[in-house]
Amino acid sequence: MSKAIILLSGGLDSTTVLAIAKEQGYECYALSFDYGQKQRSELESSKKIANKFEVSEHRIMKISLNDIGGSALTDNNISIPKYSDSNEIPITYVPARNTIFLSFALAWAEVIDCQNIFIGVNALDYSGYPDCRPEFIKAFEDMANLATKQSVEGDKINILTPLISWTKAQIIQKGLGLGINYSETISCYDANANGEACGECDACVLRKNGFIKAKINDPTRYQ
Repeated sequence: MSKAIILLSGGLDSTTVLAIAKEQGYECYALSFDYGQKQRSELESSKKIANKFEVSEHRIMKISLNDIGGSALTDNNISIPKYSDSNEIPITYVPARNTIFLSFALAWAEVIDCQNIFIGVNALDYSGYPDCRPEFIKAFEDMANLATKQSVEGDKINILTPLISWTKAQIIQKGLGLGINYSETISCYDANANGEACGECDACVLRKNGFIKAKINDPTRYQ
C-alpha cells in the first residue's frame, strides 16, 4: 500500500478525509497538532478517531502558535466571535496555520518515505480562510517538489484535497456512507472540556447548515 499522511484535527472534515484515504487503500499516518489552541477537546477526539480507523501511527506535535497570537483560537485576549456572514477574513483565522501544518507533514513524509499528504481544506462551505484555497494548495505542492530530497530524487509529492469543491452536505453524506459517527467529531471553536459545542461560532453554524442541507439529524453534542 502507498503511505499517506492525514492532517487530523478531530473535526468533521479531517475525519472524513481520513475515511476517504482508508477507502482508497492508503496506509494512513495521522498527524495532529497541539498548537496552543484554546479548544483542547479536539485533541482527545483526534486520538479516538485515529484509533478507530486503525492508523499505522498517530502523532500529536506540539508547537506554540499561541506565542504568536493574532487569532481568537489561540490568543486569550481575543474572544471567539459568533457566526458572521461577513466577506472579511475572520479573527478565527490562525496566521499561516495550514502552511505550518503542511510543512510539518512534509518533513514527516520525508522520514517515512511517503509521497501523499491529505488535508481537509474546503473552498465552498468554509470561513473564508486564504490557506483553504486551491491556489494555495497548488503553490505549496509546487514548493514541496522543489524543497525535498525525495522529490529531487524522483518521488513527486502530492497534496491531496478530496473535499476542496464539496459542500458541507456532500461531505457529511460521504462520511456517513463510510461509517463515520459524527457525534465523535468536534468542529466547534469554543467547545467545552467535554467536547460539547457552543452552537454559535462559524464552525458550528456551517456544520449545522450542512446537516440541514443533507437532511440528516445533527448528532453534534451541544452545550
